[in-house]
Amino acid sequence: MFSTSLLLLLAAASCVHCYELTQPGSMVVRPDQSLTIDCKVSYSVTDYTTAWIRQPAGKALEHIGRITSGGSTYYSDKLKSKFSISRDTGTNTITLQGQKLQTEDTAVYYCARRTQ
Repeated sequence: MFSTSLLLLLAAASCVHCYELTQPGSMVVRPDQSLTIDCKVSYSVTDYTTAWIRQPAGKALEHIGRITSGGSTYYSDKLKSKFSISRDTGTNTITLQGQKLQTEDTAVYYCARRTQ
């Protein structure tokens, strides 16, 4: 068991083409624990695909997965056993759930709307 904590930095509110995607601040998750991040958006989640991506410090952006306007989900082969994406069409919220996270999962996590 690890004694260190896993720090997940989450991008705060941002505006993409005048659409807002709002996430919480930073979170700390201990290794082997799970996490849930909600991304509240100002557009209808039934109109656009929304993706989750992450960026570990000093590394490139990494695609986690996405949920389409129709509700289908697609995941990176590398991360599909660790993360799941769901949505609430009533509140226009996209949720990322992670399981058994490790120190290598430390990153800034972003939700992003696809343009089409």
